[in-house]
Amino acid sequence: MEVRKHHRKKEDYSLRTHMIHGSFDSKKWDYNHHVVPPVSHSTAFRLTSLERGAKGFVQFASADEALSGHMPIYIYDRLDEPTRAMLEENLSYAEGGDICVTFASGMGGISAVLGSTLHQGQEVLAHHTLYGCTYSLMTNWLPRFGMQARFADFLKIESLGEQISPATRVLYFETPTNPTMELIDIAAVRRLADEANRGREERQRVLVIVDNTFATPYCQRPLKLGADIVVESLTKGLGGFGTDMGGAVIAPAAWYNNLMLFRKDFGGVLSPRAAWGILVYGLPTLATRISNMQKTAQHVAEFLAKHPKVACVRYPGTECFPQKALAHRQMLSPDGKFAPGSMIYFVLKGSNGKQSQAEKLVDYLAEHAYSITLAVSLGQIKTLIEHPFSMTHSALPDEQKRAFGMHPEGIRISLGLEDWHDIIRDLEIALEKV
Repeated sequence: MEVRKHHRKKEDYSLRTHMIHGSFDSKKWDYNHHVVPPVSHSTAFRLTSLERGAKGFVQFASADEALSGHMPIYIYDRLDEPTRAMLEENLSYAEGGDICVTFASGMGGISAVLGSTLHQGQEVLAHHTLYGCTYSLMTNWLPRFGMQARFADFLKIESLGEQISPATRVLYFETPTNPTMELIDIAAVRRLADEANRGREERQRVLVIVDNTFATPYCQRPLKLGADIVVESLTKGLGGFGTDMGGAVIAPAAWYNNLMLFRKDFGGVLSPRAAWGILVYGLPTLATRISNMQKTAQHVAEFLAKHPKVACVRYPGTECFPQKALAHRQMLSPDGKFAPGSMIYFVLKGSNGKQSQAEKLVDYLAEHAYSITLAVSLGQIKTLIEHPFSMTHSALPDEQKRAFGMHPEGIRISLGLEDWHDIIRDLEIALEKV
């Protein structure tokens, strides 16, 4: 009887398994016996010769060298170091990109991707609903460098093409949007960019950049849907435990040099210790955390949708979600299952006094609830609640927030890993009090 050899390529295994085991044969560090990846705590690296040091500087930010499979020469932490580089290998694999460059925060990643793609006289055309700090970056800081930001409604895809001008270099959006949970059709925006790029030179080509923070690569992989570049916060779902900050840009290999040089010169470097935490704890638990969180989110969304004091609920997993078809087409786990994520936005019915209903609810939960925490951030194992209108999106003018669908009575909740019965009971009691 013939005995068949058991041999599978790494590519044959699921993303869930890859996130646990990672690139154990990584060329970023000469090791292969550690069950848990090591962490480097050295800002400078010993060089055995002047020739080796000179070669390291020549190789730095060289895409050809970085992708050739040779061991890199590490010189100084701000240039590159092995722990962070191992995390980048796994993140690029998770998102389906060629390369990944990490930064000290999510905003560091957004700053880098805009700083690397835009030139003086060019503009970013962004969806009008954005995280408050992203909006502030685009409106307060880009103009100082001779770059502009304009805003449009990316939900009106039929008229979005008319908004693209000769100066437009970047189409930028979050999906789902923060905090209103609207979905932008990535493939449709890609088609508009392709149409705009006819006859344009490479330096002027319109790029599609997607912030994938809410979804994470477990629920959505924008590069496979047509995005040029993905940016995301590692502090949120990818980190998962609220202990380390970070940001990442995942892109084609051609962007490696620009991103690495931007990080070197602007200095927003992810620390090895933070990279290690995300590599060892965040990524390996991503699939388990998100798959359980979204089950809880489904129960909570259904509860809120039926409550008489709730005006509307936005969660891609509900039957009443207005973009249900797009959600089922775009938000998929690596194995093709619908993955609506762990974020909910809901709006309470109007206030009867000076204090808004949302403020009353959030304050009550902050004081009395055990399973729900009043805090910014999201994607943690603890359920977090906040009031976007006055907190995370305060940088946007009030009239603009209202015009773009952000309601003063709107509340954002990021579901964690607590028992969903406890979360619903805490919400139920708080709603009785407002």
